[in-house]
Amino acid sequence: MQTANRLYLILHPTAALIGSQLAPEELARHYTVGPTRYYRGKVLFAELDPDFRNPFFAIDAAVAELKPHEDGRPKATKYISSYRVLEHVEFSALRGLYLTSTEGYCLGLEQGPFAPRQGESDLKVFAEITPLRMLVLSRLDFQQFGRSITDPDNPIGAPRFFYTQVELDIDGFLLEYGENPFMQPPIRNLHPSILENAIRELRSLPAKNNKGLSLHSNLDSLSYRLISRGFMFAGRGESRFYPMPQAADIEKANLKFYRSI
Repeated sequence: MQTANRLYLILHPTAALIGSQLAPEELARHYTVGPTRYYRGKVLFAELDPDFRNPFFAIDAAVAELKPHEDGRPKATKYISSYRVLEHVEFSALRGLYLTSTEGYCLGLEQGPFAPRQGESDLKVFAEITPLRMLVLSRLDFQQFGRSITDPDNPIGAPRFFYTQVELDIDGFLLEYGENPFMQPPIRNLHPSILENAIRELRSLPAKNNKGLSLHSNLDSLSYRLISRGFMFAGRGESRFYPMPQAADIEKANLKFYRSI
């Protein structure tokens, strides 16, 4: 039986374009619990149309080297590029998005329509994933935030961008912190005082849209349960949204992944 050659866009913990003969679930295990890997953490990647080509990448040369090992095992990875990768991947080539737990269990997400959520807080928290990696408090909605980062006039932005929204009850946090300044942080590795100061600052400065909370979004420390809406690819004039299923739906469809998050 012929082994299919696939293209994957690795999004976290690094950014890379690779060729592989592994199916998504097999690639997830290879990166997290494979015998030659020493990384422990989340892995996020997207499968691409195998016919995707861009002159920035030497894809054909890499695919030509995707050959099974002598014992018949499929070729796991062939790195094509690790520099300015997302910038040169057309969104039309994106297929499924895959979230991997530290135990190697994998959840596949499909693209879906994005609609602003009614009654949402005036402020949201976004975790940048690639190529930027900050944790940011913003008054913009999920899609507007991506447009802001990919605006050509933004000096600290990027032409293409992948990120997610973190679930946080802003007013509930302020109330609890006011009653207990020694509370556990609602977002791991983010001191509550930093979050409170950022909220007060944005609410006092209507002309300011964003406030950095941390130089690194620490995605590995965030439970997938804190993913508020899903994941977004943003580009100049385009976007692709991958909605996150409800916890109960994940439990029904993928119990092992659910138990690992």
